[in-house]
Amino acid sequence: QVQLVESGGGLVQAGGSLTLSCAASISILRFSTMGWYRQAPGKQRELVAVITGGGTTNYVESVKGRFTISRGNAKNTVDLQMSSLKPEDTAVYYCKATRTWYRDAWGQGTLVTVSS
Repeated sequence: QVQLVESGGGLVQAGGSLTLSCAASISILRFSTMGWYRQAPGKQRELVAVITGGGTTNYVESVKGRFTISRGNAKNTVDLQMSSLKPEDTAVYYCKATRTWYRDAWGQGTLVTVSS
């Protein structure tokens, strides 16, 4: 069973930066896509950023130009660099990994709180 472990969340002031990391228990080369999602209190979980095995990225409009997703194939990690953070970025951030024929794997989440 694949395990994903997120880290890097915390409390930051508006305008600040954080980098989240998702460590996989198997080679991330085995995943077709990996992504970061977030869920704010009282809201549905939403896609934040996704990266394919080939390195193609896609972002939700609200984070374009502020967030960057990247893959560390050697370390089996996927990072989310977040800058110019806003209070509305406050949420629990989850990592998800997708591979053909298998159920999606999710991490346990890491909390990001942006104070105004």
